[in-house]
Amino acid sequence: MEQTTKSDTINYGLYLGAFTSLITVVVYGIDINLFTAPWLGIVLFIVVVAFGAISAIKSRKLLGGFISFKQAFSSYFITIAVGTLISSIVGIVIFNYIDPEAAIYLNEQVLILTKETMERIGLPQEAIIAAIEEASKKDNFSLGAQTQAFVFRLVFYAVIGLIVGLIIKKTDPKDA
Repeated sequence: MEQTTKSDTINYGLYLGAFTSLITVVVYGIDINLFTAPWLGIVLFIVVVAFGAISAIKSRKLLGGFISFKQAFSSYFITIAVGTLISSIVGIVIFNYIDPEAAIYLNEQVLILTKETMERIGLPQEAIIAAIEEASKKDNFSLGAQTQAFVFRLVFYAVIGLIVGLIIKKTDPKDA
């Protein structure tokens, strides 16, 4: 990857990290319950993939309109990795150092939502109780859990990035 595309890709990652961190801080400030809203996760997913795709498209333009699959995927993935790392660090700082009580509250809300969802789909009461007991042992906002979530997000976004890379790649007919 050329130096100009690499620095441009890193810049998109910094913009993504700043944008998603801003969303996190605003949601935290407005209504902490929004963190449990499914639509917020969907919006963030779309934003992250869009930033990655835009980064890959911009790299293609910087490379004269042609980009290999590897270059397109790398542009996408570096943007995603930098952006989600920044956002994850912000989440770790908020929920582990600034306001650990918010993490406790959100863990409780997740348990309530999990129980309601299991009841709605008609699982037996014994299964619900066992699942809630198991889930209550987990702190979704601990350093380890957030690090693990970061890694899983990277893997998930990498799979999406393979598709994005295939769509964005464009080979020079002279090289074919």
